[in-house]
Amino acid sequence: MSCAGCGTGGDGKPKGCKSNGGCSTGGCNRLNVFDWLADIPLSDSLAPFDIIEVSFNNGSRKDFYRNVTRQLFEKGEMVTVEGVSGFDVGMVSLTGELVKLQMKKRRAEDTPEVKKVLRRSSTEDMHRMEENKRREREALVRSRALARSLGLEMKLTEVEMQADGRKATFFYTADDRVDFRELIKIFAAEFKVKVEMRQIGARQEAGKVGGIGSCGRELCCSTWLTDFKSVNTTAARYQNLSINQAKLSGQCGRLKCCLNYELDTYLDALKDFPEDADTIETASGTASLQKRDIFKNLMWYSYSNSNKLYPLTIQRVKEIRQMNRQGQKPDELKAVEVVTGKGAKEADLGFVDVVGQISLRSLEKNAQKRKQKDRDKQARQQSQKGGGQQPQGGGNRGEGNKDKQRQRGDKEKQNEGREPREDRELRGEQREQREGRERGEGRNNNQPRGDRGGNNQPRGERPQQQRPARGEQKPKGERPPQQQGGDNPEGAPQQGQGGGKHRDRGPRHRPKQPQQSQQQPKKDA
Repeated sequence: MSCAGCGTGGDGKPKGCKSNGGCSTGGCNRLNVFDWLADIPLSDSLAPFDIIEVSFNNGSRKDFYRNVTRQLFEKGEMVTVEGVSGFDVGMVSLTGELVKLQMKKRRAEDTPEVKKVLRRSSTEDMHRMEENKRREREALVRSRALARSLGLEMKLTEVEMQADGRKATFFYTADDRVDFRELIKIFAAEFKVKVEMRQIGARQEAGKVGGIGSCGRELCCSTWLTDFKSVNTTAARYQNLSINQAKLSGQCGRLKCCLNYELDTYLDALKDFPEDADTIETASGTASLQKRDIFKNLMWYSYSNSNKLYPLTIQRVKEIRQMNRQGQKPDELKAVEVVTGKGAKEADLGFVDVVGQISLRSLEKNAQKRKQKDRDKQARQQSQKGGGQQPQGGGNRGEGNKDKQRQRGDKEKQNEGREPREDRELRGEQREQREGRERGEGRNNNQPRGDRGGNNQPRGERPQQQRPARGEQKPKGERPPQQQGGDNPEGAPQQGQGGGKHRDRGPRHRPKQPQQSQQQPKKDA
């Protein structure tokens, strides 16, 4: 994009304010002036003013020229004007009646000695100007080296070549007077041009270099400020600014010019404050003035033995000064209460700090309720998928399941940190098996050798095992003996019994005791 007065190239980038029209915002050239009289028509009896303002080197230098060609030049056009022993090429920066005001501001007179505009710049003039402008960078570097070799205390800032290459102007800064007569001879022999030395100040140097100020905008000296007034630290004191050289200095190293912009407003506001109130006497001691607040009309005082500040109104300070003249001292200062806007904003927000008011137990309860609701929902879905009608008491059964789940959750909370129930049952079963094994070993050792593993029942007679009645539990630790097959001859060896060479090995081959969980009979449905 480009501004309204600039043309745009094929690649989308602005071409600038060459011959495409002027830029009225000051973004392209330095020290631009907005022509607010350009759209106002003149009467028929009045002819347009014949002097125009031409800027050189991107607005760093401006001069006035008489238009003797009787051609109408617009802002932004390139023109060829008279120079020193030749011609120069510049850009029209201002035309019309506003040029009179600019000449009056710069104290330039309309005399016949004013230089003339020769013509519109041709292609040859522009090509020649570009060639000589390329020499400026090399000339600046070489001139600095020559000045350093002569030991001159000066700083060369800029070199401006004339469009035809016959003259060169060297801008420099120096604290003291410099004798550069020998330097001019060396420059003339080195660059083959007519040499002009022009001394400028630190502020003019910053305006030529350009830059961005601490406010975020372009420097005033490079955009619109032409006359530089002296600035001292008194202006900062009137505005209650801390005397910090780093913050009050600009890019040029001097105090910022903007310190003078609001100085008159502060001086007008300070007229209502008493001038002889630097110190006031009270019963607690002498209070010294620290600052004046022109926005709230308050004067801040503090005691020498304390860092606390006491804001007083102008009327209260005048009353204390009147009492001091009469030899009286007030008991207290009667400082006013200053209400800042920040506190009012906080009060309007209505924010309440609830940190620590929400406990984790309430969050856990809510989580448990949500989980219980999810379980109930899943149970209902499963019952609906199963189909059929629920038997009577189904609702009570669902409520019973809920109660059981709640009891189970309570038991799990109580048993947190205890040993799991399965581990306790397993150890109890192992202990019972070990005790039963020991009892069996003692019983087998007391029996005769022939009765240990044999079966003393006569052949063909098999004792019938008595099954326990339904609902009746088997005695713990007892199990009926198991026999293989049907009829077994008397004295024949059986599994786990000694016969012939194989003798009964005692308790080692005894059947294992059944586990407690397998001995519990099933209840009737």
